[in-house]
Amino acid sequence: MMMGMAGTAAIAQTNQPLSVVYPPDNHETTANQIFLIGTAPAEGEVQVNGEAIARSPAGHFAPSLPLQLGENVFTLRYQDQELVIRVNRVSADPPAPVGTAFAEGSLTPAVDISRQPNEPICFSAIAPTNATVSVSLGNQTIPLLLQNTTDLPPNSAVLTLQNQPVTATTNTYQGCGATTQMGNLGQPQFELTLNGETVRQQAPGTVEILSPVQFQVVEVTAASGTARTGPSTDHSRLTPLPTGTRATVTGREGEWYRLDYGAWIRATEIQISESPVPPRSLIRSIRAEQLSDRTQITFPLQVPVPVSVNQGSDTFTLTLHNTTAQTDTILLNDDPLIERLAWQQISPDQIQYTFQLKTKQQWGYELAYEGTSLVLSLRHPPEIADNRSQPLAGISILLDPGHGGPEDLGSRGPTGYPEKEINLVMANLIRDRLIARGATVYMTREGDADLYPQDRVDLINQLEPAIALSIHYNALPDSGDAANTAGIGTFWYHPQAHSLAVFLHNHLVETRDRPSYGIFWNNLALTRPSIAPSVLLELGFMINPTEFEWIVDPEEQEQLAEAIAAGITGWFQTSEE
Repeated sequence: MMMGMAGTAAIAQTNQPLSVVYPPDNHETTANQIFLIGTAPAEGEVQVNGEAIARSPAGHFAPSLPLQLGENVFTLRYQDQELVIRVNRVSADPPAPVGTAFAEGSLTPAVDISRQPNEPICFSAIAPTNATVSVSLGNQTIPLLLQNTTDLPPNSAVLTLQNQPVTATTNTYQGCGATTQMGNLGQPQFELTLNGETVRQQAPGTVEILSPVQFQVVEVTAASGTARTGPSTDHSRLTPLPTGTRATVTGREGEWYRLDYGAWIRATEIQISESPVPPRSLIRSIRAEQLSDRTQITFPLQVPVPVSVNQGSDTFTLTLHNTTAQTDTILLNDDPLIERLAWQQISPDQIQYTFQLKTKQQWGYELAYEGTSLVLSLRHPPEIADNRSQPLAGISILLDPGHGGPEDLGSRGPTGYPEKEINLVMANLIRDRLIARGATVYMTREGDADLYPQDRVDLINQLEPAIALSIHYNALPDSGDAANTAGIGTFWYHPQAHSLAVFLHNHLVETRDRPSYGIFWNNLALTRPSIAPSVLLELGFMINPTEFEWIVDPEEQEQLAEAIAAGITGWFQTSEE
């Protein structure tokens, strides 16, 4: 009933007057084009700046139009109705220098940094062509030379197939130096000379050289410490660090601390103390035991050390950093999941444990410290009942209808119909069909609830379903082609979710005869839970005028929900093989 009402409401809205859902008036973007998402009654013609635009049979439109730098004015007309949308395109390049000067905000380090003695410290500035540029730090002067640099587009560019590197157009001067002079060396002093005129300017950040005999040690206080490849949220995530993990600081950049095994972590997730020695541990015996639904392996350590995980198709590899083996004995009985365990000391302070598994499909894992012992839990395959009428009996599945609440609408269709509503419609339809097949189904929200992504993740970790699916519908960045981009997209993160993502994606594309937008590895909150295979489905594009009509069609909704339930059932059956 809920599905039919939502579909009817959305279709009825096609009789509304000329309207534009996106972009809002006075929208600002760096893209070189913009799409106008909207609708008008199907009869007649809609013009943008005097030119007729293509529309779907229901009257929806999504033309992509070029943008010049500065203000762009689009006047839409339908019969006697008129709308004006202004879009301001700003440059994505950093500001250029004006006269004999450094470009505003271009000096690095832009924040306070710490490095180890003799570690390279690199500086950069944007300055006019043919300038002579240098930087002074402590007792050194380092020349900076003009470099031909290459810019990378944002990660989102792959979603529009526009992720090619481009040659930078700015005059970037760069240079590196190293020093053994310890302590806080203050703010680097930059100097620029051009046409006989010299200007000097200090970098915003200071440089500190860490003492090699006084160690800063961090302890992870967050429930799950977010380790990254570099000092910003733009850098990639590494294996999360369990609460209590300890490591030595080897560098700092603003609010980010570099740990001795190479990862960076934010100051808000740790506490810092001074220590006479870096945290290091020996490891001797290891013990595995079977619990009702998982195998639990305990690694007794002297101190909680950083960890890394790597999953293969039928292997699970755990690396302990800052750890040295004195191992002679490991207890591992014949196990329903683990075929055998092998380990090796791959470097003086790294031990790698490789679990060879009996099945290719992995069902989730959890890492935690109990005191100084690391506990790894590997979940067993769910017990699937041999019941033809209820093939999912005994299986628990979590469905997450994406977005929700008054502020988080998600993407919107040409009529303004919000993604949050169709997500809930579809989740309810899928739920009913899974229950009919015997599954136990959990929902992250039953109504228009306002949930943060972490709230949804917490539910997955608490309920520990066999699988978790997040239900969404798609949109594009401003540079995308809304009218010509359609189809189903599927997103996964942990290797344990890959086969589920591929199976469901191919099943839906083939059985519903839908375009394939693609299968993506993607670092999303709802694909990151490790306790269960977790997949995010983008079932179509809200902003595509024609696909939107398919999205809100009640009969198509029913058939899509049936296909998803059948695909889930089919995947569980193949995972037993």
